Amino acid sequence: MSEVSWLVIEKGWEVVASDGTEIGKVHELVGDEGQDIFDGLAVSSGLFGKPCYVPAERVKRITDGRIELDLPGDEAQHLEEYKEPPPSEEILPESASRWQRFRNWFRL
Repeated sequence: MSEVSWLVIEKGWEVVASDGTEIGKVHELVGDEGQDIFDGLAVSSGLFGKPCYVPAERVKRITDGRIELDLPGDEAQHLEEYKEPPPSEEILPESASRWQRFRNWFRL
């Protein structure tokens, strides 16, 4: 299979360790599509298990329906739990004016 962009990853894709062990399925894609920034993946390993976080730098290969990691299965079992980011937080540059900060604070 040929490799594909992170932008086409979908919920439910298989995530496997470097030794072929299935880690789980993609629960959520973490990044900013508009800025083309891939941060990582939230991966679910079971129906009731909490998703774990896989940083983008641990992703070795992305093919249609499958994501391969660069770490073995035993290390992948110790990935940190995924914590959802705040709903909609905008980070303003240091050069933002007081008015921009005020508008952002009150979401005007």
